[in-house]
Amino acid sequence: MAICMPTFQILTGINSILFYAPVLFQSMGFGGNASLYSSAVTGAVLAGSTFISIAAVDRLGRRVLLISGGIQMIICQVIVAIILGVKFGDNQELSKGYSILVVIVICLFVLAFGWSWGPLGWTVPSEIFPLEIRSAGQSITVAVNLLFTFIIAQCFLAMLCHFKFGIFLFFASWITVMTIFVYFFLPETKGVPIEEIIFLWRKHWFWKKIIPEYPQVDDNHNV
Repeated sequence: MAICMPTFQILTGINSILFYAPVLFQSMGFGGNASLYSSAVTGAVLAGSTFISIAAVDRLGRRVLLISGGIQMIICQVIVAIILGVKFGDNQELSKGYSILVVIVICLFVLAFGWSWGPLGWTVPSEIFPLEIRSAGQSITVAVNLLFTFIIAQCFLAMLCHFKFGIFLFFASWITVMTIFVYFFLPETKGVPIEEIIFLWRKHWFWKKIIPEYPQVDDNHNV
């Protein structure tokens, strides 16, 4: 979990869109100023959407937000890929209508990330580790997040040049994987104190096969 959660958070493609939003929009045919304005809008949407997560996370639970956010991100990525694949070619520019549609869909993608994998990519790892290994787990989470942020940041422009509109399908496929992963392997931590988190893992259909049961102690107090 310490490795998968931060890895999946970066593989949503959000950092690529935020880092290279001006380049991305400019490559779609937006002017220089328009691309900067569009990237500013996506950044504002991301900041505002975190308040949705703050309001809903303890009501709906972590799994609901992660899964629903993942589904919305998949839909948005596929829609953008279809628009660019069908309506956008070499040395062409998107029409004004399609350009606005692309910005709206990307904002919806950023919105979904902002109330799901954005904040919960940090919240969930802070909750799922028993106290004995919490510091180690958190250290791994941060290190993996920074590592994949660096890797994606270095590779995105080359991937954009080679994949073109397929870059959105690439990230959509990863979001599909992580949504399935959450559905099957992430237990709901809503309302569970950290001191009791180990019991949650022992009840999970998969992790109970790995998490050891209570140690048996004999009369001589040997484990």
